[in-house]
Amino acid sequence: MDRKMYAPWREEYILGPKEKGCLFCRIFREEKDRQNYVLYRGEKVFVVMNRYPYVSGHLMVVPNRHIAHIEKLPRATSEELMYETQRAVKILKQILQPHSLNIGINLGHQSGAGVPGHLHQHIVPRWHGDTNFLSVIGNTRVVSVSLTNVYRQLVKPFQEIEL
Repeated sequence: MDRKMYAPWREEYILGPKEKGCLFCRIFREEKDRQNYVLYRGEKVFVVMNRYPYVSGHLMVVPNRHIAHIEKLPRATSEELMYETQRAVKILKQILQPHSLNIGINLGHQSGAGVPGHLHQHIVPRWHGDTNFLSVIGNTRVVSVSLTNVYRQLVKPFQEIEL
């Protein structure tokens, strides 16, 4: 018997209408931080929760400018991107207490970038057992905490905690 697990947030991404223009540029322009799950806005980058996370607490650090190629990032943007990545790691470790983390950038569509035209760095908290049979065999991930609840946990620390 085949069993199915329903993950409605993935259906919206897979079947929903594709956004015209750049998702990250729209989020940067809009001042709807709570609706868009923006945790922090800096001079050169912003930190946003992934609306379609691999696991709870999946964050992205995104340049404010539309840049696809890492080698074209201005130095000040590169420095702020790394600083905010470090700060996000510190906050995630303190608030969500993952066992480990993955950090990475997918450059180009073939590498897995969902928004290949706008560079962004993923920060993915990891817990023991989060790569169990469901993700390996069933191609399904269980995200046990809602985006809104994780946002509420993280938004204040992003305004208060420095390195």
